[in-house]
Amino acid sequence: MLNIVATPIGNLKDITLRALEVFASADVIVCEDMRETLKILNHYNLKKKLLCLHQHSFDQKIRSILTEYENICYVTDAGTPGISDPGNRIVELAYEMGKPVVAIPGPSAIVAALSISGLKTDKFLFLGFMPHKGKGKTFEQIKCSQYTSAFYDSPHRVVKTLTELAKYISDDRLVVVAREITKMFESVYRGTITQVLEQIKDHEKGEFVVLVEGSDKRVTEQKSN
Repeated sequence: MLNIVATPIGNLKDITLRALEVFASADVIVCEDMRETLKILNHYNLKKKLLCLHQHSFDQKIRSILTEYENICYVTDAGTPGISDPGNRIVELAYEMGKPVVAIPGPSAIVAALSISGLKTDKFLFLGFMPHKGKGKTFEQIKCSQYTSAFYDSPHRVVKTLTELAKYISDDRLVVVAREITKMFESVYRGTITQVLEQIKDHEKGEFVVLVEGSDKRVTEQKSN
């Protein structure tokens, strides 16, 4: 069995009881970075065999692990594996080899940010990590989306990203930036893109989730006029 286990995105208390149970019973825990996984295991006094896999691991190594071990846990550095994180390939190969795959759900930065945004979340467009280059295509998707758009961005790039995005969207659309969710310096910045840029200009450290209100409200207002 391959257990895909979500792990805390900051606060170690966010681990689920079920995740701890499957860790305790696993033959091996396969992880993206052993140092990050050890923080959780040490905090809960668990000692387990660890193996490292990352997004560039060869299929031969993944197949070997899936063959050798019966009860496997797979985790990434934080959050839910496979959601803008490595994990898809080990799941795909597990299915090909006839191995059952089980989700052990838990923290997800994107879902946490959406839940506290105050924006419409019945439908949303998730764009993963904002690319280093060629952002124009992604900005066009956000501009045209009728639904809330969501993406991850890294420190020291988020201000530049929002400055460039401001050229594509009108300043009447709400923007929410969640920084360091569940961590000591957790912050949420909310307003127009101009207002948010002013709020975060001196707070560029940490991990960021950026949410942009959909264009549906603006379209409706135009039609009513």
